Amino acid sequence: MKLAFVVDPLDQLKAYKDSSIAMMREAARRGHEVHALEARAMFVRDGSVRSAVRRLAVGDDDHAWHRVLDERDARLADFDLVLMRKDPPFDQEYYYATLLLERAQAEGARVVNDPRALRDWNEKLAILRFPAFAPPTLVASDMARVHAFVDAHGDAILKKLDGMGGTMIFRVAAADPNRNVIVETLTDMGRRTIMAQRYVPEIAQGDKRVLVIGGKPFSHCLARIPRAGETRGNLAAGGTGVARPITARDREIAETVGASLVEAGIAFAGLDVIGDWLTEVNVTSPTCIVEIAEQTGHNAARDLMDALGA
Repeated sequence: MKLAFVVDPLDQLKAYKDSSIAMMREAARRGHEVHALEARAMFVRDGSVRSAVRRLAVGDDDHAWHRVLDERDARLADFDLVLMRKDPPFDQEYYYATLLLERAQAEGARVVNDPRALRDWNEKLAILRFPAFAPPTLVASDMARVHAFVDAHGDAILKKLDGMGGTMIFRVAAADPNRNVIVETLTDMGRRTIMAQRYVPEIAQGDKRVLVIGGKPFSHCLARIPRAGETRGNLAAGGTGVARPITARDREIAETVGASLVEAGIAFAGLDVIGDWLTEVNVTSPTCIVEIAEQTGHNAARDLMDALGA
């Protein structure tokens, strides 16, 4: 099979942590052709979605994990599978990329995850589809409503709807002297919609990344433990990743969410679970495959390739 991975620039990918590289390595081990392209390289000519594409030789050396064999322009529909793995932010260019990928689908390309689902499943707002699993949550731009939510719960997490890697996430207590300025900044004085959630103290045991592949939970998750003095477990924010078997509650959440993910055309997702609560549904470029595999020997890239029939 010929697989095309839509990724960030190859020299920016880090083999010691990048799930896209883990997928490429597994595809290469299975004898598939591995190609890479950047979203910005896609273009339309004569009604066909094309891109500058590099064919790669992929190896296990983390310092030189790939070699470019050739580069050419190709129709995306000529590949057996196109995997959209560009990292957020989900900005206007990302939006345009999903539209082009949707056109490639119309030409016969098989795209994972589905481009329309990438637009429809905002990674913060997707939890609203599953209210039974979400902590008490408010979505609003009105500052008075945000303050009322903080007052009602006493301790809350406030975050932008388009943040990533733990950026622009604040823990705000009712008596926090910086509370007003935090709310003003996050909402841009009431002009930007944000999310507020009741603080979940189980974050001290980790913000768990639970992988869902083909609608089914993977056997192990990565608990991202906040460093001392932090409330964010994100690895990008200094958290430490500890792989663990998933719990019965993790499985319950993942199986329920997974059924909806499959319906939407999302083959690979990463759920964020704190304690017993679902806090995010990551569908753009979920990570943690490498860390889980290194600590447990269980490689989610294999399960993903199996689920995709690759």
